[in-house]
Amino acid sequence: MKCIFLFAALMICSIGLSYGQSEYDQKLAEEVGADQYGMKKYVIAFLYRGDKVNEYSEEEKSKLQEGHMANINKMAEEGKLVMAGPFFGNEELRGLYFFAVESIEEAQALTETDPSIKAGVLKMDLKEWYGSAALMMMNELHMKVAKEVI
Repeated sequence: MKCIFLFAALMICSIGLSYGQSEYDQKLAEEVGADQYGMKKYVIAFLYRGDKVNEYSEEEKSKLQEGHMANINKMAEEGKLVMAGPFFGNEELRGLYFFAVESIEEAQALTETDPSIKAGVLKMDLKEWYGSAALMMMNELHMKVAKEVI
C-alpha cells in the first residue's frame, strides 16, 4: 500500500512539473513586467469599421492602410504594441491591438496616431485586460517565424 501511495505521489509531482509551474526566472519576469502570477495589465483595442470608410476611394484607402501598417510597426518597435491582427471576413469588427500600457488614456493617445483612425476609416473600443506577461515576448518571437514583414 505504501508503494502505491509513493508511486501516486511521484506521478502527481511529475505531472505537476510537466504541466504546472516550471522553473521561475526572476530576471525574465522583471524584463516583461510580470507580477507574482506572471501576469500584467494590457489594454486591448477592438478595431471596428469607421463611419467614414465609404468616403474614400480604393486608392485613398490603400494609402491609409499603408500608414496604418507603418504605425503598427512603429508602435511594436517602441514596445507599446505587443500583438495586432485582423479578423477574417468583411465584418464590422476588423481587428485587435494589444497595448502594453497602464491606462486606457495612454492607449487612446496611441490609437490617435493611426492614419486610418484619424480618417474615420477605423474606430476603436478600448478595454483593460489582465493576461500573461509573456505576451511581451510576442514581437521577438514573431520575427523568428516570419519570412516576410508586412
